[in-house]
Amino acid sequence: MSIAQHPDRLLPADPETRRIARGLVEIAEPLPIVSPHGHVDARLLAENVPFPDPATLLISPDHYLTRVMHSAGVPLEKLNVGPFSDEDPRDVWRLFCEHWPLFDGTATGYWVRSELVSVFGLDDSLLGPDHADELYDQLAETLSREDFRPRALFDRFGIEFLATTDDPLDDLSAHRQLAEDPSFTGRVSPTFRPDAYAKLVHPQFADNVARLADATGTPLTYAGYLEALAERRRFFAERGGVSSDHGVYSARTLRMDDDDAAALFEKGRRGEATLAEAEAFEANMTYQFARMALEDGLVMTLHPGVYRDHSEPTAARFGADTGHDIPVQTEFTRNLQPLLSDFGTDPRFQLVLFTIDETVFSREIAPLAGFYPSVFVGAPWWFLDEPDAMHRFRSATTGTVGFSKSSGFIDDTRAFCSIPARHDAARRVDAGYLARLVAEHRITQSRAEELIVELTDRAPRKAFRIHD
Repeated sequence: MSIAQHPDRLLPADPETRRIARGLVEIAEPLPIVSPHGHVDARLLAENVPFPDPATLLISPDHYLTRVMHSAGVPLEKLNVGPFSDEDPRDVWRLFCEHWPLFDGTATGYWVRSELVSVFGLDDSLLGPDHADELYDQLAETLSREDFRPRALFDRFGIEFLATTDDPLDDLSAHRQLAEDPSFTGRVSPTFRPDAYAKLVHPQFADNVARLADATGTPLTYAGYLEALAERRRFFAERGGVSSDHGVYSARTLRMDDDDAAALFEKGRRGEATLAEAEAFEANMTYQFARMALEDGLVMTLHPGVYRDHSEPTAARFGADTGHDIPVQTEFTRNLQPLLSDFGTDPRFQLVLFTIDETVFSREIAPLAGFYPSVFVGAPWWFLDEPDAMHRFRSATTGTVGFSKSSGFIDDTRAFCSIPARHDAARRVDAGYLARLVAEHRITQSRAEELIVELTDRAPRKAFRIHD
């Protein structure tokens, strides 16, 4: 039996605790997948065309995979990363198989193994250079089948709700096509992601806000800019959006005077803003987006603490999201004080806080969620979305805030076929954690059975206001 199909994978080693966890997994396994934050393109499901070759589907676009091989000296162009690479996909697959041992013990390795075995039916004992072509041919044949089209897999995976991440000026036509198609029974929800319109240092900031003003017919002023963003947020909400997503460098928030903000806005349009001014404007916009959420009801999710595009030469050659976004230390308590003082107890507002700085789980995020009704604890994300970090997350937050303020699992993936493997891992880790509490007589068996359903299904619906 492949370890990817072992019934006790990721469960505690202690026999009694494992026995309890098995029962909880049996409850969680049949529950639908609710994925409130991710990066799958809605056009994938709207167009429902066959997936491309194995390497183009599974390797080249997945920076979790490519970064591991790059760290071992594999050039990104050899993995067809970026717009100018033209390697034979079979050669990319061969490189992956050659470097497969690098993934042992990593979260990526767990997900990919599970995906290849459980979704595509590969024999993972053959992973390696000797059988690379054989596996490639098997995958290519599988991907050509009708039952491996995106919509067929959507149903097979048991996905009930899937959120995408979208540019504020996206016309959301793919979402509309899916919503109007009676043959598609799932729900695909757009997410408003305004980073490129709120960062003065973004190289296209001036062009972006000009396009925003043109699309909404608002004046190209700071006041018109705020009005235009609010209009586009409403557009998303009216078309099924439930949240806005903000990839900020810092969680800092500012109540900035309108005249001061307008002056920075104009400096940003001219390309004259300093880094300090850009950071202040972004802090002001985080506050402004929270204010807008009171009006349109979009849940606000905050993803601070990432030094994006850390390698300047890599970014210049291959673009963003190519594996070199690196965590930095993050502070929430002081930075969020203006925003939470003004909106944190307002029932119209909900805020999900994510971090990749483990030190703030117990020190800041759990205490904030333990007081403010609006604040929810975001699940481990990026470098923390692996089994050991998930256990540390539950241990760090549960004692302060319990289970009622959890976001549920967030797969945050562009790799559509990895979604069931990622959610399965989260369910098993949570089952193991709850089983330990039962074995230690800290909660009852019946309560653990309720909680595994809450963490898997009810938590994301509550945190993201996902209603039928």
